[in-house]
Amino acid sequence: MSDPAIRAFFDEPTNTVSYLVWDKQTGRGAVIDPVLDFDMASGEADTRSAEAIMTEAEKEGVSIEWVLETHAHADHLSAAPMIKARTEARIGIGEHIRDVQKIFRPIFADETLKTDGSDFDRLFSDGDRFALGHLEVEVIHVPGHTPADVAYKIGNHVWVGDTLFMPDYGTARADFPGGDARQLYRSIQRILALPDETKLYLCHDYKAPGRDEYQWETTVGEQRRTNVHVHEGLSEDEFVAMRDTRDAGLSVPKLLLPSIQVNIRAGRFPEAEDNGVHYLRIPVKMKPAARG
Repeated sequence: MSDPAIRAFFDEPTNTVSYLVWDKQTGRGAVIDPVLDFDMASGEADTRSAEAIMTEAEKEGVSIEWVLETHAHADHLSAAPMIKARTEARIGIGEHIRDVQKIFRPIFADETLKTDGSDFDRLFSDGDRFALGHLEVEVIHVPGHTPADVAYKIGNHVWVGDTLFMPDYGTARADFPGGDARQLYRSIQRILALPDETKLYLCHDYKAPGRDEYQWETTVGEQRRTNVHVHEGLSEDEFVAMRDTRDAGLSVPKLLLPSIQVNIRAGRFPEAEDNGVHYLRIPVKMKPAARG
């Protein structure tokens, strides 16, 4: 099988990397983890980041057949519906998105939220395979960051979502509802069991201290030897203890509330009101002193 053509698109406001991936022989392609530009302060959404991907696809003669989400992101909103509307691409995600929907429906007290995954066009199971032109895409279930995380493997190339970061930065957090550090460790071991030369493409980079440039490509061998959180010789219990301690000190992503509500609907906002405005919910937990 030939290698796919790959273009990466980095969104600095959310530190997110999206990818355009295609079969060079047929021009059939997919977009992985596209970003919808969203300003929390004004409530304005824009598609300039997704437009850049669409422009590149047109330039390269790529027919986008899939929008592939590695998971329901908590730090950016998905532009999947915009790409689907332009291309008729199908939106795919791991089948355990249903678990994530069931977790968050009561948190947002949203009776309109479906919990059967039907907002998505395809729910992938572990080991599923599908064609992208002459390329074959394999789905690997890698829970831990969320229950629904999947990686997409094409030959010697794997898009791992938030499971791993660059070796000098470490691994994903596991403290969101449904997250599990022990599951995350085991998922990472599945990825690290691949051949050393396997190329890994990440969903985020935050520039580890001492590094001047953003990076989002690494290899299994590099991760196994030098990842600061999960290198060879680190036990599962040691990883869980580290991850639990680290997660306890992390702040909440600033776009978590809008991102989760939109992304578990396959990037769709709740229906607009008569004034044409879409509204999202903000759960407010009052501390005793604030209740009056």
